[in-house]
Amino acid sequence: MSNEPTSFAFTDDTMAKARAVIAKYPDGRQQSAVMPLLDLAQRQEGWVSRAAMEYIAEMLSMAPIRVEEVATFYTMYNRQPVGKFHVQVCTNLPCWLRGSDDVAASAKAALGVEFGDSTGDGLFTLSEVECLGACVNAPMMQINDDYYEDLTADSTKAVLEALKRGETPKAGPQVDRQFSCPVGGPTTLTELTFEGGKA
Repeated sequence: MSNEPTSFAFTDDTMAKARAVIAKYPDGRQQSAVMPLLDLAQRQEGWVSRAAMEYIAEMLSMAPIRVEEVATFYTMYNRQPVGKFHVQVCTNLPCWLRGSDDVAASAKAALGVEFGDSTGDGLFTLSEVECLGACVNAPMMQINDDYYEDLTADSTKAVLEALKRGETPKAGPQVDRQFSCPVGGPTTLTELTFEGGKA
């Protein structure tokens, strides 16, 4: 890639975190830290460059290809720079059945980009992804580390417009739902009971 840097190094703060991660593994098993170290590199730089993979490989005494195999297998590692807000719209079956096409169209319209593109100001990157594991609250999208669930075209636009204004929209369900409880509240086990009667 033309945007690949020629070198990479963890900052002092990130290096301290990396050492703490590596210390969790028994002697001879430090290579197991490859995934969290790739995550640290991505959090530091916004993506995982070849230079970062080589740096991690050296740190863990691994062949660089072994680190690259991990970084290219898992979609959570960005192999090219992304915007400040990485908008990942799930289009897998549960989300699709509940309207992810509308969510995707709304995100594309609000940002003025297609899947795989970034906005001209570098603020947003829009990606299509497979299951993010919040199927019960489909359709949903992940923006950086936050999930936005139970989306409609309108709520998708509202979340993105709030981010554009510098606001922090409420993560989680965008409807009247607590976490993954049924919409409208619990329908069973609504009364606390104990042996011999009600509480």
